[in-house]
Amino acid sequence: MGQDIRFCTTTDGVRIAYATIGQGPPLVRVLGWLTHLEFEWENALWRRFIDPFSSHFLLIRYDGRGMGLSDRTVKDFSLEAQVRDLEAAVDATGLDKVALFGISEGGPTSIAYAARHPQRVSHLILYGCFARMSWLLDSPEGRQQALALSTLIRQGWGSDQPAFRQLFTGIFMPDADSDAIRDFNEFQRVSADADKVVALNAANLGVDVRALLSQVAVPTLVIHRRGDAAVPFELGRDIAAAIPGARFLPLDGRNHAFFAAADDPAREIILNAVEGLIGGGGEREPAAASSGLLTILFTDMEGSTALTERLGDAKAQELLRTHNSIVRDALRTHGGSEIKHTGDGIMASFPFASRALGCAVGIQRAFAAHNEEYPDTPIRVRMGLNAGEPVAEDDDLFGTAVQVAARVCAHAQPCQILASNVVQELAAGKGFAFSDQGEAALKGLDKPVRLYELHWQT
Repeated sequence: MGQDIRFCTTTDGVRIAYATIGQGPPLVRVLGWLTHLEFEWENALWRRFIDPFSSHFLLIRYDGRGMGLSDRTVKDFSLEAQVRDLEAAVDATGLDKVALFGISEGGPTSIAYAARHPQRVSHLILYGCFARMSWLLDSPEGRQQALALSTLIRQGWGSDQPAFRQLFTGIFMPDADSDAIRDFNEFQRVSADADKVVALNAANLGVDVRALLSQVAVPTLVIHRRGDAAVPFELGRDIAAAIPGARFLPLDGRNHAFFAAADDPAREIILNAVEGLIGGGGEREPAAASSGLLTILFTDMEGSTALTERLGDAKAQELLRTHNSIVRDALRTHGGSEIKHTGDGIMASFPFASRALGCAVGIQRAFAAHNEEYPDTPIRVRMGLNAGEPVAEDDDLFGTAVQVAARVCAHAQPCQILASNVVQELAAGKGFAFSDQGEAALKGLDKPVRLYELHWQT
């Protein structure tokens, strides 16, 4: 089967080439250094990535502006411009949701897109990434290295002699086999000219998405090699620590490109990890199978009885279906399990407090978008969360943990997310913004519960 190459146009008028191949859950590769769809397809090095992933997923790749088959007469390589390229490629596929696989410089672009368009992203995978590339400039040695690299690019990038490009190849894949080194040297030359590479490198040095990490509200897998020669291991660890609920997968090795060596076991590990994340995220498990600490989430629509009286049964039921769809989409995205429908809302459980909070944020943002589009029939939802060890029986959950979560939800105002102190403490350091609401005497509970409001507005 051949790849299907097509073109789309960004909002600033740049034509972007994108290619699709395979079947399965959609996975978009976001690579911010250099790309060339045609060369990759015909090259054994890149087929080490394309073939296994396209056998498991609908693999979507695109050439960034200034490189490959996309328009090369461009000057803007800023993060905003690179996000526009990704937006155009995703929109062109016609898919509602995709998983993003951000590799190296593609990481910041993927993070920015996921924070800006959470409703379009099912999962986020980051390999060998950084949130701020200007770490290179923090030391005199790093500044000298950055200057030297720019000089080398200008002088010899387009040369038939690969010595200049070999420096980058050595950084990206110090333990690659000889065929991979040869192929990557040539790949760099044909992907973009020297001026574009210098401009792209300079733009990337100014990238800083650290403030966006806490806004990522989708299941995330961060992968980084302990000896990565291009991007220090600590930068990947920092990303995983700052994204709520992110899983961190450290790997041995020095190659920045994980497909650089034909016998590298990391390729299979990464494929299995990505397949496990995307293939398993969000399917409902029976409540009886759950045990141990769980975070319980309740949603409750404001004034459902009044809505029925005002709009009629049919229209009110339509709004309830919209509520259910938004909540269930978020549960699938964040790995939550729907326990039951409560008539005016949904009860769900999560294995991690950070996932439950990320889901709550995603739900409120989705309702805010709905209400902006349909101001005459808004849906306002109160939400409450608590954590504990409920009793599982007959695909349902019972006990104090559930009762407290329900009472916290009833105490919330429309469009508000309230969490018990237990949830707030479990999510400490995960980037969520809370405000202390003090202790509240909740109906049916002997002792007051300290509540925190979770701020979800971007």
